Amino acid sequence: MRLSGRGVTCVRGGRVVFAGLDFEASAGEVLAVTGANGSGKTSLLRLIAGLLIPAEGAVALEGADAELTLPEQAHYLGHRDALKPALSVTENLSFWRDFLGGEAHDAGQSLKAVRLDHAAHLPAAYLSAGQRRRLSLARLLTVRRPVWLLDEPTAALDVAGQELFAGLMRDHVARGGLIVAATHGPLGIETRELRIGGAA
Repeated sequence: MRLSGRGVTCVRGGRVVFAGLDFEASAGEVLAVTGANGSGKTSLLRLIAGLLIPAEGAVALEGADAELTLPEQAHYLGHRDALKPALSVTENLSFWRDFLGGEAHDAGQSLKAVRLDHAAHLPAAYLSAGQRRRLSLARLLTVRRPVWLLDEPTAALDVAGQELFAGLMRDHVARGGLIVAATHGPLGIETRELRIGGAA
């Protein structure tokens, strides 16, 4: 499996964010997208996820399920946690499992893997910022998809949470998955770097 972009140009609000960008990542790899604020890291992830359309160039996923689109085979985890505060931890995870479909795994096991099983019955509104991030990470485990697109994935995580997440990433790539992560700091796992230039 290989994810690639050729000559990708992103225009937002009439401004060229980046132009002529080439990149690739293969199964078993983590591609760390770095650059200054405003350089287009989030925009690149959103392009890969199908949430934005490139002004020029193309993004493709080869060697995966030919019957599914790239967005259908990718998880996009933004820097904001997509949770419903009034729903419990388990209900939030169940919502995403039903909405995303595909190969589903036990929600309880996913919560245990991110050390959030003790809070399964609590409304998401009661969670700390770090716990909300762990709940978002549990979504990656509940519905298995080969491509993870992560925007500042360690934001709000303490040291223990960062180490836990590094282990989850290692497991994912060991199973043949690939990860593209926009980050300002180390992820605690071996990566290749794609640096995007642009405005600070």
